[in-house]
Amino acid sequence: MKALVLREHGGNEKLRLENDFPDPQAGPGDVVLRVRASSLNYHDVFTRRGMPGITLPMPIIIGLDVAGEIVALGAGVDGWKIGDRVVVDPINRVDGGLVGETTHGGLAELCRVPAHQLIALPDEISFAEAAALPVAYGTARRMMVTIGQIQPGEKVLILGASGGVGVCCVQLAKLAGAQVIACAGSEEKAERLRAVGADQIIRYTERDFMKEVFQRFGKPARQRNAATPGGVDVVVNFTGGDTWVNSLRCLRVGGRLLTCGATAGFNPAEDLRYIWTFELQIRGSNGWEREDLHQLLDLVRRKRLKVLIDRQWPLEQGAQALASIEQRRVTGKVVVI
Repeated sequence: MKALVLREHGGNEKLRLENDFPDPQAGPGDVVLRVRASSLNYHDVFTRRGMPGITLPMPIIIGLDVAGEIVALGAGVDGWKIGDRVVVDPINRVDGGLVGETTHGGLAELCRVPAHQLIALPDEISFAEAAALPVAYGTARRMMVTIGQIQPGEKVLILGASGGVGVCCVQLAKLAGAQVIACAGSEEKAERLRAVGADQIIRYTERDFMKEVFQRFGKPARQRNAATPGGVDVVVNFTGGDTWVNSLRCLRVGGRLLTCGATAGFNPAEDLRYIWTFELQIRGSNGWEREDLHQLLDLVRRKRLKVLIDRQWPLEQGAQALASIEQRRVTGKVVVI
């Protein structure tokens, strides 16, 4: 089969298109899918580069998110048939492991997965839309709904709003009835964020986002129950790096900082004074549960949630597609078909 294969860690040049990679065979409990779409995530960039403390089997086909049709069934597989449309939960919740990291992923013509990772795909949802959901939208839903518990009327500041996780955070906050302030690096990205529900935009390439929050909503007051508390109720920050302390400074007394990653650095400077003085809550969120994916599919099916796809790329240009994420040139999801 044709596949985009990683045989050693490094730069984007390490991803090579191979035309004769061995076809996967369905073992007991497995299915083989004809891949119709696979979306890319920043996690795939980390996989390609190599992550400290994590050893991957090489060669590996990356691509955590996979949607397609069943073309082969292994022994003992019940409840599925050839031709069924499915999306894959990338996490193996029985044996452990992750599609595109510990087993071959979606940047190939075929992909083998255990049948227990399959979720039926409604006819109303395209393969590209489905493939965009699990990692980014699943992560966003757990962070915003289960962990963050966004409430009506809250002011929610979202950093990294233009990426796959970010655009879903914008929409989920809006669905919860919050006032959404999204950070964007360009007017083009700002317009797309407004289209999916952002009430206000901060162009962080032109203005310091913390100072902009102070100007629009006031500097947070130290007093509990202040008549004008200032700041925002929630900051979503999965960027880390030098945005961390300024994110804390944007929060009112009792505010919540939500995080699910650290794309710009996992070991930022810290200032504990803001945490105790303003009684801040730091809430971490890791991954998603299968129920998150079912809820997301239902929202998309009912057209309450939009899957924002920046661009669809052919498999032959999968390396360029990943580069577009690494260079932060996208708004929403990048899908390889």
